[in-house]
Amino acid sequence: MPSRWRTAHRRYTESRIHPSAWQPSCLTTTRAVMSSSHAPLTDNSEALHDDVLDNITLYWLTNTAISSARIYWENKFGFFAPKGVAIPVAVSAFPDDVYTAPRSWAERAYPKLIHYNKLDRGGHFAAWEQPELFCQEVRAGFRSLRK
Repeated sequence: MPSRWRTAHRRYTESRIHPSAWQPSCLTTTRAVMSSSHAPLTDNSEALHDDVLDNITLYWLTNTAISSARIYWENKFGFFAPKGVAIPVAVSAFPDDVYTAPRSWAERAYPKLIHYNKLDRGGHFAAWEQPELFCQEVRAGFRSLRK
């Protein structure tokens, strides 16, 4: 990736080639994750290729691919350091995520932790990989706030 996120942003958004080249590089990992949560996928799986194409289109048409990664470039603090967030928070710890937060960390980072659940499947893109489980977690996490 170029040294400046704006350079990458221009390269990514000026043509369909860049996002089309970058997204399929995720196919190997995505195929493994999706196979564990959906019907078995083959190398010619139409569903997986359609999902990747949808993802490319979403980022390209909304011009948000690089800006969605901007937080990683601009973050000068310990990314996983507890922050002391003071609003009600629900944490669902998916085992294949970049960081599976232990309950002790979640309690330090979020003093108003209202829900914590360590799940047995799912990863960084849990809403895509495990949509039903993700919806159940969102509902359970914020159930106590409904009046």
